[in-house]
Amino acid sequence: MPRVVKQEGDDPDPTPYLFVSLEQKRIDQTKPYDAKKACWVPDEESGFLQGEIRGTKGDLVTVALPNGEEKSLKKDNVYPVNPPKFEKAEDMADMTYLNDASVLHNLRQRYYCKLIYVKDFKKDQVGQVNPPKYEKCEDMSNLTYLNDASVLYNLKERYYHKLIYTYSGLFCVAINPYKRFPVYTNRCAKLYRGKRRNEVPPHIFAISDGAYVNMLTNKENQSMLITGESGAGKTENTKKVIAYFATVGASTKKEEEAAGGVKKKGSLEDQVVQTNPVLEAFGNAKTVRNDNSSRFGKFIRIHFGPSGKLAGADIETYLLEKARVISQQSLERSYHIFYQIMSGSVKGVKDMCMLSQDIHDYYYVSQGKTTIPGMDDGEEFQLTDVRAYKSVLSSLLLFLELFFFIPYTIYLFMNSPHIDIRRSAGRLSKRR
Repeated sequence: MPRVVKQEGDDPDPTPYLFVSLEQKRIDQTKPYDAKKACWVPDEESGFLQGEIRGTKGDLVTVALPNGEEKSLKKDNVYPVNPPKFEKAEDMADMTYLNDASVLHNLRQRYYCKLIYVKDFKKDQVGQVNPPKYEKCEDMSNLTYLNDASVLYNLKERYYHKLIYTYSGLFCVAINPYKRFPVYTNRCAKLYRGKRRNEVPPHIFAISDGAYVNMLTNKENQSMLITGESGAGKTENTKKVIAYFATVGASTKKEEEAAGGVKKKGSLEDQVVQTNPVLEAFGNAKTVRNDNSSRFGKFIRIHFGPSGKLAGADIETYLLEKARVISQQSLERSYHIFYQIMSGSVKGVKDMCMLSQDIHDYYYVSQGKTTIPGMDDGEEFQLTDVRAYKSVLSSLLLFLELFFFIPYTIYLFMNSPHIDIRRSAGRLSKRR
């Protein structure tokens, strides 16, 4: 047995010893092959040699060997050669010709490439590979072989090339890159305005524009469902959809002002977009897998006028994870608004709420993490500061007061470990 070498640093890459490289597969599959002439013949030294049939006479076959020699052998001693696609096959049961020569050749070639194991699979576990023309396919419904392996491979290859959106029929699959890509700018939005889906690369803007055009053409309501597991990017994509509709549905006056360099505060388009910071502050929190996880479900209805101009928006349903207000896991934290207020970036808010300078004075919001790497709670609070948008968000403020402030106040008041209600005395006293 070879001597055991002490490992230092990272483990070495085992893939060269487990898989045949793509480059090697291409070399093997370009080898010349003639099914009528290629054959195996017995050899005392190597077991079998590959030769070429030169002629047949009765029961004898004349074979040319690699060294230039010709031999006449009986037909029973001449074996067919498998096509190049079976070179270094992982499962020899799949080979076209399963004979002693083919088995020995396959094992030998894999051994020479340091592939010492051959793995067997059941037929239902083996998926077919699509032709090269479908590499990084934009719409996976066009694949010749639509199986789990092909879908995963296609998404992975596109993701490696920074292509995070891929179609699958009517669906648009998004892979979260966990970094900012410049694919949501106004310049990018203009590329998708009024274009058919097959005229532009896959994008959430293309889906949004398709719904917008169908609404105007068919005079029917349109729905978009954004779903996925935690951290998949549902919140971010929802924000981009709203921003896109606000852009394409902007009034003519708004467009003229933008072209002339005049910006009017409090326009309807701005009002719709500016709801996001407030909703995220009161409804989003850090979880184990996502630093900005929406802990509520919402149905946002965006209204358009007869000409396609934005007319308003409302939220149909709102389901909040209320348990998070009083309890968080060690790697999670409560809703962003509590930590934004404690940042003190907006003057007067902490004093108005009679808060201290240390967030750990408040047990209900300090059971887990109190900060998030890469997120500035002070900067976020300035975006959330509704006092700057009173004219913009007056209706939203009433909604938040009914559904957030009252439940939070009652919940914290009735369950605080630092407060005790003495009915007999009819007053509050601190628990010692």
